[in-house]
Amino acid sequence: MKKFQQADVLNFLPEQFFAKLVKKVNYFTEQGIDVINLGQGNPDLPTPPHIVESLQQAAANPQFHKYSPFRGYDFLKQAIANFYKREYGVNLDPEKEVAVLFGGKVGLVEISQCFLNPGDVALVPDPGYPDYWSGIAMAQAQMVKMPLLAENDFLPDYSKIADEVYHQAKLMFLNYPNNPTAGVATSEFFQQTVNQAEQHNLLVVHDFAYGAIGFDGQKPLSFLQTPGAKEVGVEIYTMSKTYNMAGWRVGFALGNESVIEKINLLQDHFYVSLFGAVQRAAATALLSSQDCVKKLVATYEQRRNVFISGLNDIGWEVQAPKGSFFCWLPVPEGYTSETFADALLEQAHVAVAPGIGFGKEGDGFVRVGLLTDEVRLLETVERIKRCHFFSKKKLTKEK
Repeated sequence: MKKFQQADVLNFLPEQFFAKLVKKVNYFTEQGIDVINLGQGNPDLPTPPHIVESLQQAAANPQFHKYSPFRGYDFLKQAIANFYKREYGVNLDPEKEVAVLFGGKVGLVEISQCFLNPGDVALVPDPGYPDYWSGIAMAQAQMVKMPLLAENDFLPDYSKIADEVYHQAKLMFLNYPNNPTAGVATSEFFQQTVNQAEQHNLLVVHDFAYGAIGFDGQKPLSFLQTPGAKEVGVEIYTMSKTYNMAGWRVGFALGNESVIEKINLLQDHFYVSLFGAVQRAAATALLSSQDCVKKLVATYEQRRNVFISGLNDIGWEVQAPKGSFFCWLPVPEGYTSETFADALLEQAHVAVAPGIGFGKEGDGFVRVGLLTDEVRLLETVERIKRCHFFSKKKLTKEK
């Protein structure tokens, strides 16, 4: 078969690190081995029934069998605005400050196409979600990574960024609750972010994918709650995690009017918006009772408590995450994130994501998704215990 030469832009795309993880897991599962796969970020629970029923009913409506409006139905954009007002006290103009997306991932890649030219600089978290890199690469721009360190609660230290970098940077990506570190942002940090963005003329893109998932009674903050945030940035929200709608591909960008217009302009040339019935179901999710969300968060918190307690009991000293459905766990001495992930897979038949796949600062950690039931999580703990990676510390001290 004749092979055609690809466009140069595809040569800039980063390697899909996690394709290697999938390949490794498949090697064991094809041999009939029971692998507990905690390395992915795919919600394991079904979409709530009332949302599915809304889709089923809307799918029978001939109105939705036609092309959707290019920029989405007004009823969905109004539902999004109502949702943000109810949940965060943020006022949004549904026509000018809301863009409907084919999932949050698309918006996170598109934003670089809208605002970066070849050679421009974007600030990205390290560790961070790799798809930030993909959009920047396709724009042929450059990345400067902001370390997220445990001693700073996995928040970037803006004072460590050189003035020269600030002068060159046009875009900054943030993500709280954070993937992969599970760190959470404070109102003080977000205000500092707005101040930095105003001072250096930066466009802030806040990835709020895990916005609904906060623990210990703490609700994660929206960046747009910060005074001045809409002047300097946008927030990307997705239905995937809040409502277990990962396969539905519904997200939205919110905030700065000029940024929203550019996203819509680009999408005018790519898409004719989402299937109308999906938009109707999304509006139902946003406007209906949020009891399903509360139940989901409680489920993740219970899983977290069981899993973290179990790990500490076997001598793996770890901190409980404050948000997201991930745990960010330090690897034992003598391992890198990748060698430890390999050891867990080979010896315990437990798959986790090596931290190095999220950036240089991720080495020394593995990411675990709380995306299976408590029985399997406890089995995970037992399998790790049998491998003797950790020794339980004595509970008594010498007098």
